[in-house]
Amino acid sequence: MALRAWRRWPAIAGICAAVWMAAAKDPPPDLVRRVAERESFSETVRGHYTYRQTVEIEELGAGGRLAGVYREVRDVIFTPAGERIEQLAGRPHQALQRLKLTEEDFRDLREIQPLLLTRDRLFLYECRYRGEQTIEGVPYYVLQVRPRQILQGQRLFDGFLYIDQEDYSIVRLEGRAEPQIFSTREENLFPRFTTIREKVAEGVWFPIYTHADDTLPFRGGPLRMRMKIRYSAYQRFGSESTVRFEDRETPE
Repeated sequence: MALRAWRRWPAIAGICAAVWMAAAKDPPPDLVRRVAERESFSETVRGHYTYRQTVEIEELGAGGRLAGVYREVRDVIFTPAGERIEQLAGRPHQALQRLKLTEEDFRDLREIQPLLLTRDRLFLYECRYRGEQTIEGVPYYVLQVRPRQILQGQRLFDGFLYIDQEDYSIVRLEGRAEPQIFSTREENLFPRFTTIREKVAEGVWFPIYTHADDTLPFRGGPLRMRMKIRYSAYQRFGSESTVRFEDRETPE
């Protein structure tokens, strides 16, 4: 998200996100591989589903008052030829005053907030086991993932993944998209966010909600923003057949 240079607003106090770590039982030695296998299966299944993505981005002014908003509804559908495409449902509502949405923001909406850490993406990240976290009485394995390097034009995730201990699905992500982009003319900054998944269909966890409430430290003055993304109306397209998951053994 870039800053509109022609407008100046009062500074807003920053908000810091806390990170925890808890003592944990030993995870499987091949935890990362199991997660990547499960994510690849989830991507295959999700590729057969249509759904709706509703995005709302808010600017907050002094005292937390709403100062600007952007809203859009986008459907992921299939054409009669079976091609999976995105289609806006109506015209986006654009009333942001200080923020300017960029190409990177829209890429993050498609690729980073609903991230799938599949086998073919795994090489992009360093993954470290960080313990076990219990949420509402349910224990999860926690992986920290960081980009190994970021090449020109890449958008990657930096943060924490909560892993279901039964089937090794990612059920929660906390972090942000990288890199933050700085130039002499413009800053393009991105908030920390949390994405929640639920077991929607065929035993697979799909994203249902993303939330961010962060203060972006622009040189022209910090700006607090909120982001809400809802993923809804999941529906399988075409054949009623299901895709089976096979957890392959680690090669010797």
